[in-house]
Amino acid sequence: MSTLVNYKSEDDYAIITIANGKANAISHEVIDELNSALDKAKSENKVVILTGQQGILSAGYDLKVMKKGPDAAKALVTEGSKLALKMLSFPLPIIAACNGHAVAKGAFILLSCDYRIGVEGDYKIGLNEVMIGMTMHNAGITIAKARLSPVYLERSVNNAEIYNTKDAVNAGFLDKIVPEEHLMATATKVAKMFGQLHMKAHAETKLKVRKTYLDELEKAIIQDSNSEIAINS
Repeated sequence: MSTLVNYKSEDDYAIITIANGKANAISHEVIDELNSALDKAKSENKVVILTGQQGILSAGYDLKVMKKGPDAAKALVTEGSKLALKMLSFPLPIIAACNGHAVAKGAFILLSCDYRIGVEGDYKIGLNEVMIGMTMHNAGITIAKARLSPVYLERSVNNAEIYNTKDAVNAGFLDKIVPEEHLMATATKVAKMFGQLHMKAHAETKLKVRKTYLDELEKAIIQDSNSEIAINS
């Protein structure tokens, strides 16, 4: 596996680390390697800790790709939405250890995990698509509706409100925040706790709980793939 996504297998869990430059941009290559890493964790029957680099989980999709044109943007967003679907239906728990900022696709990665731990500090969490001129795609709306607190949904999606990590807990992007130096220790503790679950029961229950919006997400991905991604100047 290349340096874009690192995989480390421990006794009770696996750590998947996104390491793609300053912004930890989500490119086709990163998505491919995340898919491979998740497949490996599944084959090893390992709870996953998904993390980024110091100060950032991800600032979103690779802008070099997004700016190539509507077709290039649509292709990347479609693959990113398929990754979210895979994560949301993953048979083992996925814990996000969010090192700092998580914006746009970075925030959607949080919304695709089972348990999300952030860090205290001056970090930004949220969906800035409308702020930068992108009409929110159907898959994004479906994920946001399912995972965000209802009172924060339109503030987050329609108004592109960005939160500090404390408010991100209230909004539904994070489940808890800890001092930065405690992040991985806390994630490890949670991973070991989740490792005690009966994994077949976990997987089957997850699919039952999420069936309605997983079905809606599949339809939204098809709808997005058959329409243009609107990016306004």
